[in-house]
Amino acid sequence: MANEDLIVSHIVKTYPTARDDLSVLSDLSFALNRRESLAVTGPSGIGKSTLLHILGTLDRPTSGSVRLLGEDPFALNEAGQARFRSKHIGFIFQDHHLMPQLNVLENTLLPALAIGRIGREHTERAQELLEAVGLSDRLTHLPSELSGGERERVAVARSMLLRPTLILADEPTGNLDPQNAQKIGQLLLDLQQRENTLLVVVTHSMELASKMSRQLPLSRVI
Repeated sequence: MANEDLIVSHIVKTYPTARDDLSVLSDLSFALNRRESLAVTGPSGIGKSTLLHILGTLDRPTSGSVRLLGEDPFALNEAGQARFRSKHIGFIFQDHHLMPQLNVLENTLLPALAIGRIGREHTERAQELLEAVGLSDRLTHLPSELSGGERERVAVARSMLLRPTLILADEPTGNLDPQNAQKIGQLLLDLQQRENTLLVVVTHSMELASKMSRQLPLSRVI
């Protein structure tokens, strides 16, 4: 397992409660290489989103380690982790999290703004990605002028703007009708292969999970 691009080793996550510690993840390990995809499945409240937050360095494990391209992000200080996220992690959320006052192109460019500047190369990259997701004719539209499927396509394009190593998707098809869910799932996989990234998807959809190269079903910690 030492040569994989993403190595998750013996992750434990507990939360303190009034009575006792609540164990959410227990001794969880897996590894992935670029162009591999992983579906994390299981019932609500099982720890799927917690795992995604740990992989994205938005939460810290109680114990265990995460290494991406050989680097341990939890060994970095807060500023270092922010730089790590900007460089290596692309997020796709179930509710899009598009800025309502920004148009499609501007929303796609937001990750570049987070690193301090939007250059010509970012604009060209955003336009290329929006063409790839079928939105080249929607660049100046606001989110309110898009369908749910179109908004999710913007979120997919935005996640890949800075050429991240790892894409993390939290229920990317959860709010879509079956036809759009199927399209978005296939689009995500197609772009992941084209961009040569790692992909981890949290999903309740067994159809989407079946499209991933690997599945990780989580069960209740006893």
